[in-house]
Amino acid sequence: MTTTTQSPTGAPGETGAPPAWLPVAAGGVTLVMWASAFVVIRHVAHDVSPGALGSGRLLVAALVVLPLVLRHGWVRPTRREWTLLAVGGIGWFGVYNLALNAGERHVDAGTAAMIIQIGPVIVALLAVPLFGERLHGWLLAGMVVGFAGVAVIARGSSTEAGASVLGVLLVLLAAAMYAVGVLTQKVLLRRLPSVQVVFVSFLMGAVVCLPFSGDLPGIVADGGAELWWIVYLGVLPTAVAFTTWAYALTHTDAGALSLTTFLVPGIATLIAWLTIDEVPPSLTFVGGALAIVGVLMTRRKPRAGA
Repeated sequence: MTTTTQSPTGAPGETGAPPAWLPVAAGGVTLVMWASAFVVIRHVAHDVSPGALGSGRLLVAALVVLPLVLRHGWVRPTRREWTLLAVGGIGWFGVYNLALNAGERHVDAGTAAMIIQIGPVIVALLAVPLFGERLHGWLLAGMVVGFAGVAVIARGSSTEAGASVLGVLLVLLAAAMYAVGVLTQKVLLRRLPSVQVVFVSFLMGAVVCLPFSGDLPGIVADGGAELWWIVYLGVLPTAVAFTTWAYALTHTDAGALSLTTFLVPGIATLIAWLTIDEVPPSLTFVGGALAIVGVLMTRRKPRAGA
């Protein structure tokens, strides 16, 4: 989930204000697409390897955004920017996809979506040493509450299936890689077009996943349902959703819009219930609520002079 305020092509925001409903609709479409990704991954997790699912998804997404990169033109990254692109691409799009895809072999879609919500807490934690942000009381308390929520989720999962704790840890790793990606983008988007950043990140992530994608050629050759689910993940929840999210951010308040991502676990749970008849363990909802409260606490600012 990116926090860029650039337009989808990286150009300055449009001068004419769009109809009020359009950015709202764009944000809503994004949330549904992101939520559906957790369900699709869960649906095919046992039929497609984590590497093939990740590399296929990212290669498709790169092909979709390539015309936007060509249209906008290439901005040559500096050596430091290449390093940050590598860290973000390898971490957020490479390791993230491997960990999430493998994790959803052990936990349901709704649970995975809830654990990913802890990502902003990790962002806040890492921003202290990296950007010199203040380690205040709300941040510390939010971290404790947020990670307590993950512990409750792990406990709830373990009561359902012994292997589920492994899934929780893998999805937690994915959340940490999301945090790494957000922090690198925070620096990269000061100068580079957003579409160029995600395009390079897609390719780097795909390269990381390819060594674990031995079944991908067979999936492509077969042309079955698994291939079309990979195409869906690459086109809609990845390429299109990132574009609609960037558009929504261009025309709405970033802070308010970012809070709407807390709707993703609920949407994912609803979609999973309607399509694959899957509902998270009851204790997971308690843990998910704690994780969200923890994130909200980290976003509170201390009083001046406190």
